[in-house]
Amino acid sequence: MATTLLRKTVLTAAGIAATAGGIASPAIAANAAPAEKTTAMVADRKSGHGERELDVRYEAQPNFYFCGPAAARNALSVQGKNIDVHAMAREMGTTEAGTNSINDITPVLNKETGAKDAYKSVEISTPKADDKQTDTLRADVIKTVDAGRAVVANIAGTATDTDGTTHSFEGGHYISVIGYRDNGDTVTIADSADPNTATYRMSIDNLADWIATRGYSTS
Repeated sequence: MATTLLRKTVLTAAGIAATAGGIASPAIAANAAPAEKTTAMVADRKSGHGERELDVRYEAQPNFYFCGPAAARNALSVQGKNIDVHAMAREMGTTEAGTNSINDITPVLNKETGAKDAYKSVEISTPKADDKQTDTLRADVIKTVDAGRAVVANIAGTATDTDGTTHSFEGGHYISVIGYRDNGDTVTIADSADPNTATYRMSIDNLADWIATRGYSTS
């Protein structure tokens, strides 16, 4: 089935049912974090060997449907901003059905960054990312992180990180990309779903396929 950035899907009452993988299907964390805030600091590390990780003040999402606002809040924290996740949710129109599209997140990132063109939405419309789309994502991550910002991505399905751990969000989810290494072949992800796996690394190929049929916000 063809999908677009603006397509909206319907979830079950529990809010965690699998959906058909459209780019705009609401992002729901299958293993939502506890209601209390969980924060952690990840130091900004720079290197002349094709890698950088930004200083993120991580915060877990307070419920199963706040992954979009939480991903944006974590992304903006690398710029030294500390925005309440509920304020993020109001700006994005987030409901118990989730945050509809990456297009609802990009304008908020621009507003809070203070530049209307700091971020743009990029779609990977195909069921699987091709080499050109993966190369574009790699370049976008490097450019955004080197500018001191984080990428926000709308993902769906299951992907495996560099440790061999699988992360599954069949109903959709949002994550932040806060760093890269190996000249962008590996990225660092901040994931608000579970503070026990707050950050992990993933190959750019796996991330691109995870985003496929959806999109991401990037500089």
